[in-house]
Order: sequence, then structure tokens, then C-alpha cells
Amino acid sequence: MYRHIFLYLFLIVLIGCSDQDDELQPITQPDWTQKEFSINYGGLSRRYTLYKPKSYSENSPLLFMLHGFGSNMNNILAYSKMNDIADQNGFMVCYPQGTTLVTGQTHWNANLQMSTVNDIDFLSFLALKIQEEFKTSVDNIFTSGMSNGGFMSYTLGCEKSDVFKAVASITGTMSGSDWTNCSPAYKIPILQMSGTADTTVPWDGTMNTAYGWGGAPHILEVMEFWSDLNACVQDEVFNFPDIDKTDYSTVSLTKKKGGSYNNEVWFYKVDGGGHDWPGSWGNGDINTSDEIWKFFKHHLK
Repeated sequence: MYRHIFLYLFLIVLIGCSDQDDELQPITQPDWTQKEFSINYGGLSRRYTLYKPKSYSENSPLLFMLHGFGSNMNNILAYSKMNDIADQNGFMVCYPQGTTLVTGQTHWNANLQMSTVNDIDFLSFLALKIQEEFKTSVDNIFTSGMSNGGFMSYTLGCEKSDVFKAVASITGTMSGSDWTNCSPAYKIPILQMSGTADTTVPWDGTMNTAYGWGGAPHILEVMEFWSDLNACVQDEVFNFPDIDKTDYSTVSLTKKKGGSYNNEVWFYKVDGGGHDWPGSWGNGDINTSDEIWKFFKHHLK
């Protein structure tokens, strides 16, 4: 009998210790720096990759990186190397994935005639979702993109300037519809980088108007539009050293500044450059991603 009582008391103590151990070891979520997510929006399954550097802290900036026509989020993540810059500066990066046309190409609907996908609302919704979930700065949400991603960044600047507080377009321009109708609710700073020998998105405004791509004038006139909007009154020009003689191109930067909104318009002219991302391919005198972050950092609120 005593043996049974001892065994009973031993089991009670053992169970009690087990319960205590469970209380001392709460379940924790694994930490991550890069992760792919999927959500349903507008009846479509949408994907995006987030990069949250170890140096990230609440109220840091959030930067969107939009891929080009026919490309994808993994490509721009790889060639931009923006994650390396995020590591050094502590901001989050979102790489969303565009949808696929019936012809098979991925795209962003920058008020184009070939698509009915509402990327304007999707990207704005996604930005605010990430901001709320990860407590990024509501005043420092930026968008940048290559080619069609640059077009889309302008579209967001025109229609969602309450969400996206600055735009950086690499080899993009404004779509015909955006050029005709752009009237942003808030004045925002703009960065544009164009190659004078770009035949995909010609800097002189001669892009074909089919499907709504073309219609905007020479990129210098586009820069004047944003400069006037921001009431810029002076130009500051800087010529980058021709470090790489083998790329047969040079880069100059014109900063339009002195406006009443503390916003600037930065135009990078890649003389002899094509449809490129300087620093990854094409011109080797600058690092495009470095220049993008310099611009956004200059306009932090």
C-alpha cells in the first residue's frame, strides 16, 4: 500500500514539474530577414518578398522595389542589391510581384490600356499593411522601379502621394495617361535616371503610344513638370568621374532645388547609356541603388 501511495505522489510531482517547464518555455516565432508572403487582393493571389534587416527598428523607412515588364521580384532583388544598403541603413524593403498578362508577360498597370488589374490600390494597400504590421514610418514610404516599375512608381506618385512620399524611376517615364491626368494631392520629390541611347524607353519621348505606354514628352520636360510642381528655382549640376572607360558612357546629375516644399527633383543623365541599371550592367561609374537611397535619405521626414 505504501508503495502505491509513494508512486502516486511521485507522478503528481512529475506532472507538476512538466507543467512548470511548459510555462517557462513559451513558443516563439522564428526570426527572419527575408521572407515571401502571399495574400488575396481583388480576386487575385498576390506575392511579395520582404527584407527586414537585423538593424531594423520601428519607425524606420519602407522602400518598394518594382520590377520591369516581363521580369519578376527575384530579379530586381538580385541585381539591385538593395538588401545590402538596407543592412547598412536599417530600412525595410518590399519586392512585390506583378501579375501576368494573357500574352504571358508580367507587368504593372501604370494606367495602361492592356490591363484591368488595379495595381494602384493593391500597392497602396500593401504599403499600409506592412506599415501597420511592422511599424515602419508612415511618413517615409518610398517607391522605386526599373522600366515598367518606374512607370508604376510615377503612377503611385500621381495618385497615391498620401501613401508614397517620394518616387525614383530608373529608365521609366510617365505613361500617356499619367502625363495627361497627373495631379498629385501632395507635392513629392522625384528621381529619374535615363540613358540617352535607351531604345526601349527613349528619353526623347518618342515611345510608341500603343497600349498607353507612350504619350509623355521628352524626359527633360517631365522633369520640368515635377520641378514646377515643387516650385524649384535653381539647378545644381554634378558630373561624375568617368571611372569605367570601357562602358562608353558618362553620368551627370542635375538637382532641381530651392523649392518651397523642401522637395528636390534629381535627374541622372547617362550619356551613351541604354536601358540599364548602372552598377549592375551598363554604366559602371555609379551604383544606382546607392544613388536611390541617397535621394530618399535626403528627403526623410
